[in-house]
Amino acid sequence: MGVADAGPAAGHDPTRRISDWVAEQLLDRIGRGDLVPGQRLPGERQLAEQLHVSRVSVRAALQKLKTQGFLTAVQGGGTRVVSSAGVMDGALTEMVRAKLDNLYDLLELRIAMESWAARRAAERATPEQVDAIGRTVEAMAQPGRNHGRDDMDFHVAIAQAAASPVYLHILATVRDILSHMVEFHHSPPFIEGQETLMLQHHRAIYDAIASHQGEAAAEAITTHLRWVLDRYQQLSTGDESPLVKAVRE
Repeated sequence: MGVADAGPAAGHDPTRRISDWVAEQLLDRIGRGDLVPGQRLPGERQLAEQLHVSRVSVRAALQKLKTQGFLTAVQGGGTRVVSSAGVMDGALTEMVRAKLDNLYDLLELRIAMESWAARRAAERATPEQVDAIGRTVEAMAQPGRNHGRDDMDFHVAIAQAAASPVYLHILATVRDILSHMVEFHHSPPFIEGQETLMLQHHRAIYDAIASHQGEAAAEAITTHLRWVLDRYQQLSTGDESPLVKAVRE
């Protein structure tokens, strides 16, 4: 936990409610990417122990963040960070299925957003976040794993290292379709003969972030996604093409 999680400072303004301080700590965790859209929060007791405050203060803070739209109640008990993925992601998926050009547009938007995120991650990533990104790359090099899932973990780890709650919410909104895209990137015929190159791309992105070279990180992820777009276009000829079949499944 950060220093702020040790509890309100001794010089805490007595006119300010502890619950407001707790709400700030939770928002800070969301901003750092410690809590991501769709993630379930620890229980009230655990949060009270972590923040060294009463459960009453935690409960009031959670209610405040629910009212503000940051959190939502979970059926059966508990609280979760709000995500609009359910509605927006489904609509986006149908748009991509309806027209292949929409898939190309989505990838162009990914290039713009993820190059920004990679640059920010290179500038702001903590040593722990750099290690987390590196572990996903090494996982992709191991045989017998679900490399599509490892690849998605890679992009999520970069998003967390970018430390932008806005970007994390955008990613959550389109996460399902991005997951399908990444799974396709590690399935035949997309991946056949391309395994080494794909791994090199991801290592180049990681190396730039680990070296805190923002422009190099942005260029590396742009190179990778431009290659993916070219690969899509190679596989998109005809209604029975592998790409068309993949997006319509």
